[in-house]
Amino acid sequence: MHTSNPEIQMPATGRRHARYSDQFKRQVVATCREPGVSTAAVALANGLNANMVRRWGVQSSQRSEGQLTNVTRPLMPDHTNRAFIPVNLAPTPPMQAGDIRIELQHASTAIQIHWPIAASSQCAQWLREVLA
Repeated sequence: MHTSNPEIQMPATGRRHARYSDQFKRQVVATCREPGVSTAAVALANGLNANMVRRWGVQSSQRSEGQLTNVTRPLMPDHTNRAFIPVNLAPTPPMQAGDIRIELQHASTAIQIHWPIAASSQCAQWLREVLA
């Protein structure tokens, strides 16, 4: 991968812990943010560690966010994205007070039980005994 920014220059070789200028970091980060460009490929093309380049990008973003503290952000979501279509769903109707319906199945036998909702505590007790 060859970067589209030929002005990026490596620091002098032979240094164990290189110190990179802020301008160099900005150039590398700007190159990484171009559409379709891989951070790892830019790092490799410039002899840099990809994790270090990613960290430079995060630090750059944090500095940018710090400079934008006085900018107000809208509270409502932006609905200009045509891929998102809000859907209004009708609320689910409340359960009607009726019977408790239980279906038990064992092998080829199926049993359906209808218990009055008013006697739900007795139903729970019976169910515990059956399942014990």
